Amino acid sequence: MINKTKEKVEDNVIFNKVAQSGLITINLEELYPVGERVIIDIREQLIEDFLLREKSFREFIASEDWSKYSGKFVSIHCSNDAIIPMWAWMLLASALEPFAKKIVFGNASTLEDELFSEVVSKINPEEYHDARVVIKGCSDKPVPVSAYVALTALLRPVAKSILFGEPCSTVPVYKKK
Repeated sequence: MINKTKEKVEDNVIFNKVAQSGLITINLEELYPVGERVIIDIREQLIEDFLLREKSFREFIASEDWSKYSGKFVSIHCSNDAIIPMWAWMLLASALEPFAKKIVFGNASTLEDELFSEVVSKINPEEYHDARVVIKGCSDKPVPVSAYVALTALLRPVAKSILFGEPCSTVPVYKKK
């Protein structure tokens, strides 16, 4: 065995053990839904920060240029504790629907959760049957925790093992017995 190691060094052969390991890396950052995110806070439409009047809200809906949300991911919410009637959210969704790429009720975090939920749901788990999968951990884009949870739950029934991190330094998450 010592001789084999010396021969490899003398021949200047470098072996990439990670490439030879058979690991499949999934980088959720590469699946990041591209598009502008917009948050609509209806707090500005409240009277005295707690009351929403139907007439003035309908006037706001009628006068707003909803085309500015074309192709955008939009979340709608109220940033204070006012009780907003259900019809208000429905009116907003109805006004946005012809333009927005996606409409979600909730804050920015909820929007990201929803977008990644769609991305993960499009992954075919059978492509990872008996595979050793590394779910890459570091990213420059905001990948929500919910995406890692959903991907783990999706792959666990089929994968041979699931690891988290980088192929050269992983944390075991699951291993089939």
